[in-house]
Amino acid sequence: MTPQPSPQAGAAVKAADRAHVFHSWSAQELIDPLAVAGAEGSYFWDYEGKRYLDFSSGLVYTNIGYQHPKVVAAIQEQAARMTTFAPAFAVEARSEAARLIAERTPGDLDKIFFTNGGADAVEHALRMARLHTGRPKVLSAYRSYHGGTQQAVNVTGDPRRWASDSGTAGVVHFWAPFLYRSRFYAETEEQECARALEHLETTIAFEGPGTVAAIVLETIPGTAGIMMPPAGYLAGVREICDKYGIVFVLDEVMAGFGRTGTWFAAGLYDVVPDLMTFAKGVNSGYVPLGGVAISAEIAATFAERPYPGGLTYSGHPLACAAAVATINVMAEEGVVEHAARLGAEVVEPALRELAERHPSVGEVRGTGMFWALELVRDRETREPLVPYNATGQAAAPMSAFAASAKAHGLWPFVNMNRTHVVPPCNITEAELKEGLAVLDTALSVADEYTR
Repeated sequence: MTPQPSPQAGAAVKAADRAHVFHSWSAQELIDPLAVAGAEGSYFWDYEGKRYLDFSSGLVYTNIGYQHPKVVAAIQEQAARMTTFAPAFAVEARSEAARLIAERTPGDLDKIFFTNGGADAVEHALRMARLHTGRPKVLSAYRSYHGGTQQAVNVTGDPRRWASDSGTAGVVHFWAPFLYRSRFYAETEEQECARALEHLETTIAFEGPGTVAAIVLETIPGTAGIMMPPAGYLAGVREICDKYGIVFVLDEVMAGFGRTGTWFAAGLYDVVPDLMTFAKGVNSGYVPLGGVAISAEIAATFAERPYPGGLTYSGHPLACAAAVATINVMAEEGVVEHAARLGAEVVEPALRELAERHPSVGEVRGTGMFWALELVRDRETREPLVPYNATGQAAAPMSAFAASAKAHGLWPFVNMNRTHVVPPCNITEAELKEGLAVLDTALSVADEYTR
């Protein structure tokens, strides 16, 4: 679709937004949201007619891009037949979505509880774990993001937690492995893995194993920086959970449904959790949907005991119809395999080549369509390009980098001192190379702040 400029319409959209929309995670008077006129495939455009290649996939959820015709048609067909129905009934779209998801989850995660998104999926997974074990505490990593609702934001590790953290949520944080910024003085991935596991088990020992209901981890931490866990770490966490009767929860909200070149990132590590949360890519975000995949053991806890939780829109027919269509499209079009191939053959070589030429790039890491560049002022000291939780002038280098990318038609995903490369999983090779070329230009701006 060719965008048609309409500045007057854009001004009206912007005015209504500024008058009435309250935006998340924002100081309302300090933001200037772009008015978006349309989107298709890997691109969106504003009312001036300027197109942007979306290297953020919305918020890392448009795994099959915008406006895929088969998913749009499925939503239209479902709306014509049954727009909505209460969650207590068996509905074809809901049943089929659950079946298709269960076919792809690891191990015996065959029961699906549907939510409206990722945060409430985490909320319900932790509720299930506490009820299943009868224990109060949850352990989660400092470098993590699990959502913005009350329990989810408390298990989150990044600074967005602070304003809501009253210290009463029963959450204990620990350091997960990240060799580039090791908290364990490790020099190798093997050392980092072993010391991180020892730290976790020591934390459990001092908290009291009989008080810990769950350990929740993003299989591959997303917003925090796409930090690939070292070989053996997730398997080690699985062993620790089994040893102490702790429920192992993997958060696949961002990493799931093809993002890592596999249906779920757990498949990269041959690990099976007790509970797994999902959302985002399950239907490319076309209609809000999330959920929890539940093991047989935990499902049995609620076989004759009611589960005390639910949502009015759990398994909403329109959302589930979109999920069915999305999963089928991904299978028919080989989207997962496509993401794996482009990640290995195009993205990784290109990013490593950029790292060699740009002193602002400290590290490259990722897989599939799930990559991050760690930006630094000094490669030797690994000083971050901007300080932790920087705002205002302190964040100027990252702001300048993002502005350069946008000026050249690339919409980036930036967080603190990192830029993510997370385009749609079905992006074409030509589009991908176009975006990487703009990234090259934007990194030259970041280089100006290096020492």
